[in-house]
Amino acid sequence: MFVSHFAAPATENYLPTTACFFVYAHAEPGVLPRVLELFAKRGLVPSLWQSTTSGSDRSQLTIDIRMRGLATETVNYIAACLRQIAFVEAVTISEKRASA
Repeated sequence: MFVSHFAAPATENYLPTTACFFVYAHAEPGVLPRVLELFAKRGLVPSLWQSTTSGSDRSQLTIDIRMRGLATETVNYIAACLRQIAFVEAVTISEKRASA
């Protein structure tokens, strides 16, 4: 199945969006490269990547990923793939639209 990850062409009525992925997982060493792989194998470099550990024993991992210009179908597909990664507990997505 081919999924396009290219944004619509820039026009006067088109404002590019930024997809925001929030990944909540156990702080296991293999989680970070598996998450990044979903973007890398599509030739994508996230606009922003932040990860932090939390909890009294630092066992919780939160990853904030921003990716500009993805089609909605691609955002949903990547989110579904993220949810299948071992040790990932939850994935939420949101969208930020650029201001005119």
